Amino acid sequence: MIDKDYYFENSDLLKDYYKEEFNNKGPESYLIWIPFNDIVDKEMFFLFVQMKLSSKKYYDSTKNCPYKKYENKILWDLVVDEQLREKYYKYCDLKSSIIKTTRQYCWLNSNPSIWSVDKLDIGQEINYETINERGNKRRIYKHFEAAKKGDLVFAYESTPTKKIKGLYEISKELNNNELNFRLIKKYKNMVSYEELKEINDLKNSEPMINNQGSLFKLTQDEFEIIYDLIEEKNGKEKEKTPYDFKTDPDTPFISEEKFYNIIEMLKRKKNIILQGPPGVGKTFIAKKIAYQIMGEKNNENIEMIQFHQSYSYEDFIQGYRPTEDGGFNLNNGVFYEFCEKAKGFPEENFFFIIDEINRGNMSKIFGELMMLIEADKRGPENRIKLTYSNDYFYIPENLHIIGTMNTADRSLAIVDYALRRRFAFIDIEPNFEDKFIDFLENKKGLDNKLIQNHIINKINNLNFIIEKDNNLGKDYKIGHSYFCTYNPKSNNHKEKWLKEVYEYEIVPLLEEMWFDDLEKCQEEKRNLLEGLDEQ
Repeated sequence: MIDKDYYFENSDLLKDYYKEEFNNKGPESYLIWIPFNDIVDKEMFFLFVQMKLSSKKYYDSTKNCPYKKYENKILWDLVVDEQLREKYYKYCDLKSSIIKTTRQYCWLNSNPSIWSVDKLDIGQEINYETINERGNKRRIYKHFEAAKKGDLVFAYESTPTKKIKGLYEISKELNNNELNFRLIKKYKNMVSYEELKEINDLKNSEPMINNQGSLFKLTQDEFEIIYDLIEEKNGKEKEKTPYDFKTDPDTPFISEEKFYNIIEMLKRKKNIILQGPPGVGKTFIAKKIAYQIMGEKNNENIEMIQFHQSYSYEDFIQGYRPTEDGGFNLNNGVFYEFCEKAKGFPEENFFFIIDEINRGNMSKIFGELMMLIEADKRGPENRIKLTYSNDYFYIPENLHIIGTMNTADRSLAIVDYALRRRFAFIDIEPNFEDKFIDFLENKKGLDNKLIQNHIINKINNLNFIIEKDNNLGKDYKIGHSYFCTYNPKSNNHKEKWLKEVYEYEIVPLLEEMWFDDLEKCQEEKRNLLEGLDEQ
């Protein structure tokens, strides 16, 4: 019979003892590690000890557990049956380490301007005052009084965050109007209050019925629903893939010296814009820069968006959005949310990549944050109030902004000087040199004759003409990315592929450039296609 109202603090001692005990016990006895949800089912009997009539196997790690769904669960309670517990009493006098408990589950509201998970480290303890500043007991005070050591509590931040940002464990029960919490988990990908409201099984939970208050009780089922949703959103911890530009087999076509200069500029300035004609790999380089600074390929710490003419402050920072019932909700934008994510992990670097940054009205989109993006205006000491709320906001120091700008599009908005001085502008130019040649030969299987005679020579000549044209210039040169698309596994002939690139991708650009000089356009088209039909 399993008695799951007990758990042992001295679990390491128990583990050693019962590992030996199992050698003398039959298959009717189990030593069970279970996660905090206290569910004991048949599968969990095999989590640490697999018992069969003919053999016994002890698992000293959940990674070796045959039941994958428990592999990432937090292990909390060591539960033993009554017979084994009595054996333990005789083995050593540690009755005091056995605690009678029924674990409880709660939800704690906190105002991020007063108390934020972002400022806490894993394992850090905090004292929560259960009497407010007016000397009154906080709402539903009985929940504070009923809280026990070991209870689990979701760390929910109220307006404007409105998300669960972490998980606490009660480390000390109510004493002198203080309840002690220890932070045991932080979440990168947070679950919002709005998401939880849509779950039918949570509609009657205390925090969903009325979220005005501090500490709310959750049933075990409610806790598990929320916890599983958070775990699913954050996913299994992935193995880190180290990254180093020097050993990357897929490096961008840029010199090592320039690559590292860009990195130093981003570290110092915090904000850069990679500018150049289309097809030079600006976005590709942006991600490689992020990987190099992080030292790993970690897309969890990268957010990428694209500006357009309709993009607004409300999309980017914060604004009101209509609801189904005809009202309006104040919703946070993508940049606001990413800043909140970065604040929770100050020891890590985060990168916000804005593709086609000059397609939007940057002054309108950034609004009052124009000042805060500066390198020396980061951090909580420079916080300001936002347009649509009285809440304070700041940009963390560990967040970097990388913009990409297409310099060839005449229709794009000009970046104003106020914003321009807050970014470092770095030119990215077409590169048809050794790295490019090596890539086409060894990765794409193109022969050197085709590369030299029909790509490099022709495009270099064309780019020279474009750069010298008074109506065009270097911003209109043809980039190398157009020639990186050949698939060696396809049945297309290499010459046929290249001809299609010229006819359907490059020539339309030339027609746009020389829209008032069709003769010039036709001449350059003939130069590009010359000799390809003879291959």
